[in-house]
Amino acid sequence: MQTPIIKMNDIKKSYFLTNWIEIPVLKWINLKIQSWEFVTLMWESGSWKSTLLNIIWFLHHSTWWDYIFEWENVSDFKDDDILSYIRNKKIWFIFQQFHLIPKLTALENVLFPWLYLNKTKQEKHQIWFNLLKKVGLEEKINAYPWELSGWQQQRVSIARSLMNDPEIILADEPTWALDSATTVEIMDLMIDLKKQWKTIVMVTHTSLVAKNSDRIIFLKDWKVLDCNYKLKEK
Repeated sequence: MQTPIIKMNDIKKSYFLTNWIEIPVLKWINLKIQSWEFVTLMWESGSWKSTLLNIIWFLHHSTWWDYIFEWENVSDFKDDDILSYIRNKKIWFIFQQFHLIPKLTALENVLFPWLYLNKTKQEKHQIWFNLLKKVGLEEKINAYPWELSGWQQQRVSIARSLMNDPEIILADEPTWALDSATTVEIMDLMIDLKKQWKTIVMVTHTSLVAKNSDRIIFLKDWKVLDCNYKLKEK
C-alpha cells in the first residue's frame, strides 16, 4: 500500500479570546493525501477549509497535531526556519486573489521565487519562459498586473507557483471571481499539472470546479465529513 505524502491525525485548531475562552475551528481532523493525487476540500463558506490548507502549508500551527509530511513527523519540528525551508522547497500556494506585486511585470512576478533557486541565469531564463508559455502568456511578459485580466493574473500566479518546481500545490479558490469559461481554462491547467506528477490540494465551494479532482473531502461543523466522495458526471 502506498504511503501518503500527507497524513494528519487528530488535528485540532482553536483560537483563544483574551479571557482564554476557546473558539474551536477544526476538531480532530484525520486526513490522508497520496502523492500525485488531486484532492478538493469542499463545503460551504465558514467551514474553515482555508485554515486547514494553511496548516498543511505550515503557515498556521494547530492547537494539537500529529502531522506526517513526506514520511517524517513534522509535529516535532520546533524551528520555524525549518518549516519555512520545507514550505519554500516542497510546497507552493495559489491564492484566490492572485497576490501579484503591482509594481512588477508578469515576468518579474513569476521570477519572485528566485530567492530559493540555486540555478544559473540561463537556466532560470529557460524556466520562466517555459512556464509563461505553458500558461499561454509568453506575449504578456512585460505587462503589469493592472494591464492583465483576472484570468491572465491567475495564470501568472499559477506560473509563479511552479517556479520552484514544487511537489505539492495548494490552491485556495483558484477560480474565485472568474467566469465559467475562464474557470474551465484554469481547471484544464490544474489537470495538466496533475499529469506532470504534482500533488494538488484545492479548496472550493463550486461543484463545477470540484468535479475535476480525483477525490473530494467534505468539511462540516469543523470536522471531516467524507474523504472519498467523487461527483458524478451529468
